[in-house]
Amino acid sequence: MATAVAVASTTWAASPGQAVTGRGVGGPSVATGQGTAAWRTVAPEAAPFATAVQDVSWGRCASVWLRQARAQCGFVTVPMDHADPSGETLQIAVSRVRHTTRRSQGVMLINPGGPGAPGLDFAILGLVMPRGSGASYDWIGFDPRGVGESRPALSCRPNFFHADRPPYVPANQAELQTWLARAKYYADGCAKYGSLLDHMKTTDAARDMDVIRQALGVNRINFYGYSYGSYLGQVYATLFPAQVRRMVLDSNVDPTKVWHEFGLEQTVEVERVMNQFFGWIARHHRTYRLGRSAAGVKRMYLKQRQVLRRQPAAGVLGPSEWDDALTVAGYGPLSWPLLAQAMGRWVNQGRPRLLIRIWRVVDTPGDDNGYAAFNAVMCTDAPTPDVGTVVADARRLHRVAPVITWASTWNSAPCLYWPAEPGSPVTVEGEGVRPLLLGQTREGVTPFSGSLAVRSIFPESSLVAIRGGKTHGTTPDIAGPCANTRIAAYLKRGALPPRLPGRRADVYCPGPPLPRP
Repeated sequence: MATAVAVASTTWAASPGQAVTGRGVGGPSVATGQGTAAWRTVAPEAAPFATAVQDVSWGRCASVWLRQARAQCGFVTVPMDHADPSGETLQIAVSRVRHTTRRSQGVMLINPGGPGAPGLDFAILGLVMPRGSGASYDWIGFDPRGVGESRPALSCRPNFFHADRPPYVPANQAELQTWLARAKYYADGCAKYGSLLDHMKTTDAARDMDVIRQALGVNRINFYGYSYGSYLGQVYATLFPAQVRRMVLDSNVDPTKVWHEFGLEQTVEVERVMNQFFGWIARHHRTYRLGRSAAGVKRMYLKQRQVLRRQPAAGVLGPSEWDDALTVAGYGPLSWPLLAQAMGRWVNQGRPRLLIRIWRVVDTPGDDNGYAAFNAVMCTDAPTPDVGTVVADARRLHRVAPVITWASTWNSAPCLYWPAEPGSPVTVEGEGVRPLLLGQTREGVTPFSGSLAVRSIFPESSLVAIRGGKTHGTTPDIAGPCANTRIAAYLKRGALPPRLPGRRADVYCPGPPLPRP
């Protein structure tokens, strides 16, 4: 499964303290106050499986961001297997920032993507919604099962992303086999979680959301999902359409391509954004001195892989670390000045320190929770092709996407050996749900075709597009006045832009200018 940079969380600065990583996961370590659960009975029609509903015992949050927002934190107990509610249980960490208006519009659950991204800190998102439109909701962050402060939290091979790993691009059959062996080694390290791995699918997370809904004592939820979170929202709306009030899906995953086909498309599209990054560097050659054309900068980039293959910088930064640090540019232009500066310091001055610092933020060596959860979901949501198909796809794509392809391939390669059986993707249905969709027309991580596909599946939805936008994640930083007006109208009044005929967005908003050095 060739997933270029995973199905990522939002943008480079999506949340206080959150770093976008080469695998689409990362962020602050968030602890919560331990809460106890008081149980009550729920009517059988409230969920497809018989469950008990709990009252959340809210307490103090460990996260400084949440404490500053006067948030509360706690835990919700969910069945490991929702078909067996009397069996083993898991603890889902939740956070809450209460509404500040006289009239409440209910709870707003948030998922920032990944899969594998922690979501507790995102309860503060309501504070930065345009025109105060988030103030009337209780914003509910949560770490999905296996993630962050939820228990148990997955960790298969700590320090798997150590310094000076083998080069992503295999120069020969021996290096190809080395990476396949690494993928199996990682997957084998996850086997210790046993039957939990059979219950890490998106459908499990969606059912967890409905248990959270019941624990909060509400009949319907509002939902805000980014990237992979858009897919989680689509699945929730399919399983529980009567429990959906309002839903914002930002940077949409095409649910008909889960996950192998999605990854192939994503690889090509992220490479295209990288090519635009190289062109931007060339236009600022006087600043960065890395090449006078996009093609020239790209040749320099690929040449440096060979330089670092022969001699890793400071004994730490090899070609794989080089790729992980710099392909963050595929998430959009916000990071371009910093990444170009780091590249220039190394190429022109032989100073790798800034690149190494970026790599350490991106890969967080020693912590593989996000990567473990990413694989646990992606490897079981849908079947993965066999080794021969995956390698053949990588060799074919490498000819058109030499920056991204092999890093993408090895990122998802543990699925070739995953110690749990995959399921079948959900057939997403959108009847009766009226989401606001957001997308950027030139974005790579979740290509714009995904937003168009989701619009066609949800016949009462409306799509607001950022024309020419390249950033993964539109709100709250990138939307601009045009999109912000529509977001505020939807959150405040449920008002959607009029739906237009054809396969297109219903509103096209101008994109932001590219950054200056």
